[in-house]
Amino acid sequence: MKWRCTWCGKPHESNDPPCDSCGHNEFEEAVVRQEEFETVDTGTQYMWVCANCGRQHMKNNPPCSRCGGHDLEKTEDAFSDVDRDLEVPSWLEVAKPYAPIIVGFALIVALFATGIVSPSIIPGIGTPSPPDAPGEGSEAAGIDLEAAEDEVHERLEAERNADESRSYDDGLAAYAEYTNRANVAMEYDDASPDSVDGSDFGVECRNELVGANLPIPGSIDDYDDEGALAEAVAEAVVTSERLTDPELESEGLDLHVGPDGALYGVYLTC
Repeated sequence: MKWRCTWCGKPHESNDPPCDSCGHNEFEEAVVRQEEFETVDTGTQYMWVCANCGRQHMKNNPPCSRCGGHDLEKTEDAFSDVDRDLEVPSWLEVAKPYAPIIVGFALIVALFATGIVSPSIIPGIGTPSPPDAPGEGSEAAGIDLEAAEDEVHERLEAERNADESRSYDDGLAAYAEYTNRANVAMEYDDASPDSVDGSDFGVECRNELVGANLPIPGSIDDYDDEGALAEAVAEAVVTSERLTDPELESEGLDLHVGPDGALYGVYLTC
């Protein structure tokens, strides 16, 4: 059986006051309870708090180790500091310091998702962006160049046999656009665009790739509409034997108009 001081609660092996901690002259028996396993009830725990600065002490042993005060008050230790340490912050409190980073990341994702910013600006992601080139690549003299490109494919398909049909490949078209704009930029601006190949545009048949700069007669002002321009471009394709190999399965095309109205076309097939 153990004994404890009735003033400070310090346990002692025998009922032999005074307490060697606080000097109190009265002990009491410690209570032992039997439950599922044997435990020893050490009773209420006390602390001695400095009346001047609030510093807690394990013993009634003035002066205060912080301020030197001699008035220590006996206080029951409720272990409130343990409860405080066990409080778990909410996810909002954890995330608050990182809010600017989270908002910035969300904004970047939104810009990419909406197409406002192309993923190709990030090295190693997406296809290379076409170089800047003088002139027009989408519309000139009232003619929709992209619509003309689609009509060229339709005209070529109409002239082919069923076993010679070719699909229109967006990767080939993107590669053709890059090559066409690079040619125009070098001719008019003496530019030096970066070198690329079919793999940069996801072209899987690049080892069998065949291409040509199309000789399109006249200038954009010589054509009344998309149909007239498409007819001239399709004629430039079919007159080249290497572009009409029946073993070829896909194609891509780009048209561009220079600042002086000259027509530039690049056709790729594989």
